[in-house]
Amino acid sequence: MKSKTVYVCSECGYKSAKWLGKCPGCNSWNTLEESEQEVKKTSKKVISKRKTATKLSEIKVNNSDRLLTNINEFNRVTGGGIVRDSVMILTSPPGGGKSTLTLTIANNLASQGLKVIYATGEESESQIRARADRILENINENIWIISDTSMNSVIDAVNEIEPDFMVIDSIQTFALEELLPARAGNPVQTMECASEIVRIAKSGKKPCSAIIIGQMNKNDEIAGLRSLEHLVDAVFVMEGDGESELRSITSTKNRFGSTGEMGFFSMTEKGLLSIDNPSEFFVTQREVGTGVSGSAITVVREGSRPIIAEIESLVSNSFTPYPSRIGESIKREQLNTVISILEQRGGIDLFNKNVVIKTTGGIKLKEPSVNLAIIVSIASSVYNKPVPSDFAFIADVGLTGELKKIPNLEGRIKELSRMGFKKIFIAKGNVKKSDLKNIEILEFNTLKDVLVFLFK
Repeated sequence: MKSKTVYVCSECGYKSAKWLGKCPGCNSWNTLEESEQEVKKTSKKVISKRKTATKLSEIKVNNSDRLLTNINEFNRVTGGGIVRDSVMILTSPPGGGKSTLTLTIANNLASQGLKVIYATGEESESQIRARADRILENINENIWIISDTSMNSVIDAVNEIEPDFMVIDSIQTFALEELLPARAGNPVQTMECASEIVRIAKSGKKPCSAIIIGQMNKNDEIAGLRSLEHLVDAVFVMEGDGESELRSITSTKNRFGSTGEMGFFSMTEKGLLSIDNPSEFFVTQREVGTGVSGSAITVVREGSRPIIAEIESLVSNSFTPYPSRIGESIKREQLNTVISILEQRGGIDLFNKNVVIKTTGGIKLKEPSVNLAIIVSIASSVYNKPVPSDFAFIADVGLTGELKKIPNLEGRIKELSRMGFKKIFIAKGNVKKSDLKNIEILEFNTLKDVLVFLFK
């Protein structure tokens, strides 16, 4: 058996027989690293055992047999629980709460009588125990911890314990001995270690589900090859930073559920808590019919679920040639667009005003359906006239000042009705008929009509 020297790109996995300053695969500089690869010579052709075809109608399906946690938002984002032989990836920026969430999930499943292995290559066993003491009320006896960067040690532990669920934290810290001297985090090591996890989950002695924690690179993507995402069944991205209480998990891939589904969590001293009623979390609770200037209510759609959100605006005099335009939860281009529409079509001058926009709870505003609510909140701040807290605004506003229709309006209206709102402002003709009698739907053609109705 001979070995040869190759150079592997640490960003994309491109292989070269010689060292190059710039990787031809991803155009990154100084990313090619030296690696030894064994060259095997076989004297005869090896023929693997062939499988026969099976009728689709005769194949048994066990995807409905899911592992349910007591974390409702996690159950939602996974599509109804964890499929028993599935492999998922959870990734987020550093400090997002990945390890906290997975340890909570592990303990909850262990309390149901399932065997759980938590493998970590980043922390010691005492560090894991310290976190468990902080966020868990009781540590179940069915959790095993292994702190090692050797994937071979993890495989041996799995073969011995035969777990129902395992956590790999994080995949970029593990290495297979047969691939040495390639270091942990090398694209080849990462892919092979992940392949071993998939093999264990789907081809082991019994079904075993797994959550693989993946590190993020500087582009906010999973570190390593893109093939890693294709290898697993589901990919979940956690967002949130240390300065915000809010955490969200978005499904970017899910073979057993809806892609784009989102779950919300609150980071506390006791760990991540599921926000089971987001519409209540993202709105300031006020007495019915009252309001404060600069506040307006809208409904955003995250995945398959409508969520009520409160938009707050603050307009103040500017003493500089260039007034500030600050949007903590909205893109700067979208904010500048709605301000221009309000000035030109709504007749409100903001050329010498600072405008600041934010949302209660920090939810992001991505849909054009929030534009009418943004404009109303700014106008309310300018006139210093509050909008009643049981009013809601769901419409896009065109550059012409006309209100535009939006999709999935019926579901948004039902959510507002459930939360006790009384009046909804929408574009004319956006809804044919509503069977809800406890809520009034007001239809308008233009932004000017809405502003006149609200502020006279």
